[in-house]
Amino acid sequence: MLKLSGVIITYNEERNIAECLASLINVVDEIIVVDSYSTDGTKAICQRFDATFIEQKFLGYIEQKNFALSQASYNHIVSLDGDEALSNTLQQSILDLKKNWSYDGYYCNRLNNFCGQWIKHSDWYPNKKLRVFDRRKGHWQGLNPHDYVALNEANTKIGHLKGDILHKTYQSYSEFNKKTEYFSTIAAQAYFDNGKKASVWKIIWNPTWAFFKSYILRLGFLDGFNGLVICVQTANITFLKYIKLRELYRQS
Repeated sequence: MLKLSGVIITYNEERNIAECLASLINVVDEIIVVDSYSTDGTKAICQRFDATFIEQKFLGYIEQKNFALSQASYNHIVSLDGDEALSNTLQQSILDLKKNWSYDGYYCNRLNNFCGQWIKHSDWYPNKKLRVFDRRKGHWQGLNPHDYVALNEANTKIGHLKGDILHKTYQSYSEFNKKTEYFSTIAAQAYFDNGKKASVWKIIWNPTWAFFKSYILRLGFLDGFNGLVICVQTANITFLKYIKLRELYRQS
C-alpha cells in the first residue's frame, strides 16, 4: 500500500497544531514538522504526536517548505500549515488514495475560519490548493509570501479531492491588521527583488479591482460584516504592497 508523508512548517503554533496533527495521525505514515525555533509549546505538542521535529532557521516561506519536502521519507506528500487541519471527508479521500493514486497531484478546497466564522464566499472559498502530490513531480514556488505547489511538467495530471482543508486564520481584527502589514511588506520586497514596478495606475486600479472582484463578483457580501472586513483588507493589502514597493524604489 502507498505510504504518505505529512509535512508541516511551524512557528509558535501551539493554538492550532494539535488539531492539525490529530487530523493527520491516522492518514499518513509519518509526520515531519520543520519548526523555526518556536518559543511557545509547539515542540512539546508535536512530540506528543510522535512527529519528527526538525528545527531550522526560517529561510522564507517557499524555501522552508521545499526544505521540509526534502526531509520526508516518502515521495507522496500531504502538506499542511500549522493552522490547518483535514476535515473528516478529506481524511477519507486521502486514505482512499493509498489504494488508488491516479494523478500526479490533487487539489483540495480550503475553508477559512475568520473570527469564529467559516467564510463561504469572496476569494476565501473554495480557495483551491494543491496540497496532496508526488514530490518528484512538483515543488513549492511563487513570490513570498504567496507560495504554491507547481507541478514540473506540462502534461502532469491533477485531480480534486472531496472534503476541505480547515484553516484557522485570523481570530481578531487586530491580528488581521498586523498580518496585513507584515505580508504586504514581504510581498513588496519580493516584487522589488523581481523587478516589478509600482505605477500610480496599479496603486489605484489593483486595489479597486481586488475589492470589486471579491465583494461583488465572488459574493463576499453574503458573509455579512466579516465578509466586508475581508474584502476591504484584500484591497488594503494590495494597496500597501504597491506603495511599499514604490517606496523601495525611491530608497534605492
